[in-house]
Amino acid sequence: MKIGFLGPKATFTDIAVREMFPEQQSFPYPTIPDCFDALMADEIEMAVVPLENALEGSVNITLDYLVHEVDLPIIGEITSPIRQHFMVHPDNKDTWKETGVIYSHSHAIAQCHKFLHKELKGIPTENTTSTAAAAQYIKDNPQVKGGAIANELAAEVYGLEIVREDIHDFNYNHTRFIVVSKKQVPFSEEKKSFKGHKTTVMITLPSDRSGSLHQVLSAFAWRNLNLSKIESRPTKTGLGNYFFIIDVDMKQDEVLIPGVVAELEALDCKVKILGNYPYYQLGMKKALLK
Repeated sequence: MKIGFLGPKATFTDIAVREMFPEQQSFPYPTIPDCFDALMADEIEMAVVPLENALEGSVNITLDYLVHEVDLPIIGEITSPIRQHFMVHPDNKDTWKETGVIYSHSHAIAQCHKFLHKELKGIPTENTTSTAAAAQYIKDNPQVKGGAIANELAAEVYGLEIVREDIHDFNYNHTRFIVVSKKQVPFSEEKKSFKGHKTTVMITLPSDRSGSLHQVLSAFAWRNLNLSKIESRPTKTGLGNYFFIIDVDMKQDEVLIPGVVAELEALDCKVKILGNYPYYQLGMKKALLK
């Protein structure tokens, strides 16, 4: 099976794919839209892209593509720990505090604010499409005397020197990745990392009705359905128009969730199931670096 992921090699998405699908072929793509486009063009059979970070929140382009650009179900979720390190080209390891510019994904830069403010205050930052792209740039441009914020796998793959480990502001930092495919793929529930099932629902409220959000949440509440996340996103049809994405902590059944859908549709809400899928909690394995 061919799996596409947000590249280049050695992104955090790559780490999640290597651990979750160690026997499958994987192919990096430069952007999240490229991953979705490759899946729609049948270049790959599954795509793994980031959805949410514990510190920086949702990856909006992933949500917007799922809702506005493609009709692809979520078939799995992988949550993986995030460790950020500061790395430089080996030629510059002894003078790393003289770094002229720092490269990384905008989320990674934000997650390491305290380190940057204390150790490299005043050094400009440049956003890249991923942390691995930053590491690759440093590898290819040693004359820049720049540094990258990325993971251990990136340092290994691109031959960089980690000069400061674990520079993130908070120890608990995880990212949720979703697995998207045109077809349902069976996932093992025997893995130690398996944690349960979720159902993700997209709901668009009727226009200008007082108490409509309360009515929506009540449809879940009186059925004792636990919601692990609720988020609003603009419908892109005008200011003040939103849809809601809700994660329900249960597998889609034949009674409760269909009952919610029927009740909400009776309230003139538009409802779409974005996915019914297992989710997994991974650990960081040193073996991935070999």
